[in-house]
Amino acid sequence: MGNALSQSMRIPAPSLTDKNLPDQAGKVHVVTGGYAGVGLELTKMLYSRNATVFIAGRSPEKATTAIETVKKHAPNSTGKLEFLKLDLADLTTIKASANDLISRTDRLDVLTNNAGVMIPPQGSKTVQNHELQIGTNCLGPFLFTELLIPLLKKTASTSPPGSVRITWAASLATELSPKGGVPINTDGSPILPADNRKTYAISKSANVFYAVETARRYGPDGILSNAWNPGNLNSELQRHMSGLQATFTKMICYPPVFGGYTELYAACSTDLTPENNGAYVIPWGRIGSYKADIGEAIKAGNAEKFWGWSEKETREYA
Repeated sequence: MGNALSQSMRIPAPSLTDKNLPDQAGKVHVVTGGYAGVGLELTKMLYSRNATVFIAGRSPEKATTAIETVKKHAPNSTGKLEFLKLDLADLTTIKASANDLISRTDRLDVLTNNAGVMIPPQGSKTVQNHELQIGTNCLGPFLFTELLIPLLKKTASTSPPGSVRITWAASLATELSPKGGVPINTDGSPILPADNRKTYAISKSANVFYAVETARRYGPDGILSNAWNPGNLNSELQRHMSGLQATFTKMICYPPVFGGYTELYAACSTDLTPENNGAYVIPWGRIGSYKADIGEAIKAGNAEKFWGWSEKETREYA
């Protein structure tokens, strides 16, 4: 309970914002879901400090609108804004998206895996018939990230230590996940409950697994990885909630910009170093901790097993 309260009440002011973010000129960021909600706020901050930002998502129309909004927000920026088509719910399309990015930039400094879905209608599936939250929040970002590892390694080889990063979207919902965060079968596949609210929590705990495993596997190549709880926020993620759920949520949630500060910290703060690779970032930009039983599951090898299952499920699309 204390861990959850520290992430949702009496939260200190953000230590890193667009006001004190170092110049991002020459740096390339990818923000999945960067045209709405928290992702849009992060895009605004990065672009205002002259970054090149690839806004990755399914909708060219939403991206066009967002790009206009962001440019108006920071008319003096020397950065660039580009749309990257990405559908995380269809694994057959993701390699083409990664190749498209690779053809358009020779570096990638930070990949922010921001996009996701939350509590969709019961029974929702991806194109490959995975439960929608596991497919969109986990397997899609996993495959996209793996396909971009060579570009991230290349960038890290000529960049300051700890500056090339992959960040993963967790949530306060991890506190409500089953013991161990992600219950798994012997083959590493997730054991999913009938309640898709609980599955959402599992999908977010899975991203903690990914963050820690990414740090373990690619830290020696100069890549920093972390997971973050953006905070209790009003965002498009709540579009599938019932009217009563949505009303209550709005009463206790903060504007999306605060989640942007959390993600900005994960992407750019110098508090995050190779020495604390795999860290967990909490609102509005602090190093915190996930619940103890998730850590125990990681030590027991569950994160490695879930990674192995993710590799198996995505291998034919890589």
